[in-house]
Amino acid sequence: MAVSLKSPQTALAVVAFGIIGLISIGAYAAAGPRQGMAVLIGGLAGISLYHASFGFTAAWRRIVTEKRGGGLRAQFVLILLTSAVSFPLIAWGDTLGWPAGGFVFPFGIAAAIGAFMFGAGMQLGGGCGSGTLFTAGGGSTRMMITLAAFILGSVFATAHLHLWGQLPKLQPVSLIREFGPQGAFLLTALVLGFIALLTVWLERRAHGDIAPARKTESVLQGPWSPMFGAVMLAVVGIATFIVVGRPWGITSAFALWGAKAFHFVGIPVETWPYWTWQKGALENSVLRDTTSVMNFGIIFGAMAAAALAGKYAPLWKLTRRDVLTAIAGGLLMGYGARLAYGCNIGAYLGGLVSGSLHGWLWLLFGFLGSMVGVRLRLKLGMG
Repeated sequence: MAVSLKSPQTALAVVAFGIIGLISIGAYAAAGPRQGMAVLIGGLAGISLYHASFGFTAAWRRIVTEKRGGGLRAQFVLILLTSAVSFPLIAWGDTLGWPAGGFVFPFGIAAAIGAFMFGAGMQLGGGCGSGTLFTAGGGSTRMMITLAAFILGSVFATAHLHLWGQLPKLQPVSLIREFGPQGAFLLTALVLGFIALLTVWLERRAHGDIAPARKTESVLQGPWSPMFGAVMLAVVGIATFIVVGRPWGITSAFALWGAKAFHFVGIPVETWPYWTWQKGALENSVLRDTTSVMNFGIIFGAMAAAALAGKYAPLWKLTRRDVLTAIAGGLLMGYGARLAYGCNIGAYLGGLVSGSLHGWLWLLFGFLGSMVGVRLRLKLGMG
């Protein structure tokens, strides 16, 4: 059934696009043309996330509560499309004159705990890292609270990260290094394909059919189908590899924003071990931090998308449960993301499109945490 499109909020859309342009110019002045382009890539991410309602949180919840797997399958399409370009770039980029590196990290007890915390937190908070940004940018006041708590949890974690780092961990494993880009891609496709078939089996067993996917009604105003959203976000991920030289990330910027705020009010974060080797990031303009400027692009890209859809209407009336669960979820996500190398974008997506074993382990422990978070939501009457 066709969706009735609302009249666009043109003035707000113009303002949002104008802000993206100004941030891009500032980033260009601060760190060069690639930094300016990163803002625009972030803007495209914000538009794509909003119009496709492409969040990891709801998809992970629906497979548990409703046995519907369309959202998960769209995520797998995003991963495979990005990997088709990122794996060769990581393996042969230096030879091709377009060097790119992946996120390949050791995974241990701290990362497992962090991924579990993040999974539970995203269900309470109502969104993951990217989901928090695009829904806050789209006008959700509750997600603005989640974002503030996310930032606070992130900077709290940096105070203790050197202690967590002493716990046992596996050595980093690169599937690209072990099997080559072709072998790594085939292995990734086989595992994701198996999980996708499993979701189809679960869905048909529970409902007798596969739920029809939402269709794209308007490229400009949305909504978009999940698969079109996956394709556009793959463009974002590939563009990030090409322009920035690494996978897309979200949450490291939250720790930086929180640390800068702490430093501003006189808390000596620069003496914390985590920040002693990142003192330059603390002292430099935030426009020199690529993850930060991409996040700014996401926020205002989502605002522009909401305005184009005629749906930017912040709701200021929140219940106590709304506020408390937003704070709890944000704190869990912020702390957990630092322990586990990031969120669904930086650790799960970023790990898999880098051919790293840690991405698969993050998926496992993050999903287990999400299942606990779903149970907490049900107990709290959140659905």
